[in-house]
Amino acid sequence: MGDLYNIVTTYGLQLLIGEFPRGPLGGLALTLILAVSGLVCAFPLAVLFGIARTSSIRAIALPAAAIVHTLRGLPVLMLIFWAYFIVPLLTGKSISGTTTVICALVAYEVAFLGEVIKAGIQAIPKGQVEASRSLGMSYFKTLQDVVLPQALFNMIPSILNQLISLIKNTSLAYIISVNELTYAAYQVNAQLLTKPFQVYFLLAMTYFAICYGLSSMVGLAERRIKQKRQFRSV
Repeated sequence: MGDLYNIVTTYGLQLLIGEFPRGPLGGLALTLILAVSGLVCAFPLAVLFGIARTSSIRAIALPAAAIVHTLRGLPVLMLIFWAYFIVPLLTGKSISGTTTVICALVAYEVAFLGEVIKAGIQAIPKGQVEASRSLGMSYFKTLQDVVLPQALFNMIPSILNQLISLIKNTSLAYIISVNELTYAAYQVNAQLLTKPFQVYFLLAMTYFAICYGLSSMVGLAERRIKQKRQFRSV
């Protein structure tokens, strides 16, 4: 316990915020920024892919399915390597490691979150869609006013689960020297040399605390949604 306390007191700020404010932001703060940015940037595209996957038009549904299954079949580490080498070729400009990781996480999250939204759309009773269409609402108006609000509300626990997955996947960013939490722990271990167990135990406990807290929020969201459904059914 004494070693853990000494590591926290000596290197705690480095693990939390990297070299900020004297240098770039890193550590836990950058890990959370990467995860939240990946989720927020992927969300609009995931909604579009979720809608496309439920489309009755094969020319829309099949390409969307091909893209989703391709991305779902690739490891996140491979997506990071591809983004690291391909994005500069496509843009003609060098990009930071942080931007590279966000691009990879967006591609990963579009595929998985798109399937979550597809399931949410398909879970809406068909009677509601048919009733909306019979009232003269267009397909897109029905999606906007009837289907998506309910589907996205019901998918809040699944979206939070995706955030948990993203937080853990940000640890792969250390491969390209992005100074997120895992890389910061690696740097601390390189300075100490003799306490790898303590450093990585502290790292594991940090990830566990964050993910456990979010998992508790998932359980709370599920209970709230269940209560709301029961209230509506009364």
